[in-house]
Amino acid sequence: MSACISPSDALLARRLIALTEAGLPLVDDPWAWLAEQLGLDLCAVLGLLHRLHAAGVIRRIAAVPNHYALGYRHNGMTVWDIDDEKVDILGAAVGALPFVSHCYRRPRRRAWRYNLYAMVHGRSSEQIQQYREQIRNILGRANLADDMLVSSRILKKTGLRLPRQP
Repeated sequence: MSACISPSDALLARRLIALTEAGLPLVDDPWAWLAEQLGLDLCAVLGLLHRLHAAGVIRRIAAVPNHYALGYRHNGMTVWDIDDEKVDILGAAVGALPFVSHCYRRPRRRAWRYNLYAMVHGRSSEQIQQYREQIRNILGRANLADDMLVSSRILKKTGLRLPRQP
């Protein structure tokens, strides 16, 4: 654990991660459930989460829906060769689109020219192409080239897993 949190927070963080590594339960108030499981009051749990976030132990808490189960069976990692001076501001605009699940900048490589990546989900391949065209319109002349990488299989997504202590 990070040196920025107390030893008692580190112990509670391990317990919290053990309780949530498979995801939060589908209950009316998952924070109250965590408080009950940890033997703390709700304010203490929320305070712990804030301290862990501030220390960089937790980056974010988010829902991770199964987009296939929701009918979004088409997806692709769109890759873009964007003018380096404009990639940060344009990447933020692309990342804010409702059909983009994640968007990030990566360094170029010798044989790979692309520096902006955006995962796009849709209900049909035609819809994906429409979304790519919307992104092209946002990027305008800063877009020097683009392509799309399509998944060949679904990988199981999991959260943080800590080794079990004796």
